[in-house]
Amino acid sequence: MSDRIPLLIDTDPGVDDALALLMAFNDQRHDVIGLTIAAGNVGLGHTVRNALKLCEISGRTDIPVFAGAPEPLLHPAPDAGYVHGQDGFGDIGYDAPAKQAETEHAALAILRLSHEHAGKLLLVALGPLTNIALALKLDPTLPQRIARFVVMGGAVTGHGNITPAAEFNFYFDPEAAHLVFEAFDRIELADWEATIAHGLHHDRVVGWLRADSDRPGSMPASRKRPGCGRSTAGATTGMPPTPWRWRSRWPRKARWNGPSARWPSSCRASTAGAPAWWTGAARAAGRTRPTSCCATTRTVSRP
Repeated sequence: MSDRIPLLIDTDPGVDDALALLMAFNDQRHDVIGLTIAAGNVGLGHTVRNALKLCEISGRTDIPVFAGAPEPLLHPAPDAGYVHGQDGFGDIGYDAPAKQAETEHAALAILRLSHEHAGKLLLVALGPLTNIALALKLDPTLPQRIARFVVMGGAVTGHGNITPAAEFNFYFDPEAAHLVFEAFDRIELADWEATIAHGLHHDRVVGWLRADSDRPGSMPASRKRPGCGRSTAGATTGMPPTPWRWRSRWPRKARWNGPSARWPSSCRASTAGAPAWWTGAARAAGRTRPTSCCATTRTVSRP
């Protein structure tokens, strides 16, 4: 029996999630046992197709892809096609993947795989939490079988990216986020502010993408294109440990233990070099962009 950690990724690729998935495919400590796909960055048809294409070009067609929720639980939400391209991959017009998605719904796949790998499963959510919320409604005991749950989303101190206070994944389906955070006692949260404070340096990313590797799942340098974006890949795969792996216990009533919900006093903040979207509305609102920040951990526990 393999001693690799079973890894199930719930995602909505998107160029940012694509980087995380490629890194996960090439990690030797984890066994990617499936991708469950939701709408988010773009519509479900595109996110499923993108996931299948990533598996194909990485030589990982052994990884099953499960289509899930095509929309949020309650209210329609705008996608991020204006960022990722209308197809989620920059509208480059790639050839359709040869493989099709599995017939099993993503929420059902989450439950089945949680039973097959009970007590060992690492569940990583890179997109809106709709699929996981649906799985919880079908079986509220799901958290008991998850060894570790990592979520990319939210804005702990209220500095968002889709609105001044909201991060995209949680904004897309806030009801799903509420259900999930109520159900799990322990969540490792990489929120928007943390990924801004501890992002991947562009030149280093370019260097990683140019490197050849004989390991399964790696892409040849001739097919790699520089890219950047937030991801939790470093928190779960073979990248060096990162300081923004936040541990969070979500309260039924908000009660903070530890540091106040502000950037540490040692942080340097400025708008120098900030992108236009930051220096516009955010600077007009009197906010600044952190350019360097010490590691910050906030722990919230149930009363």
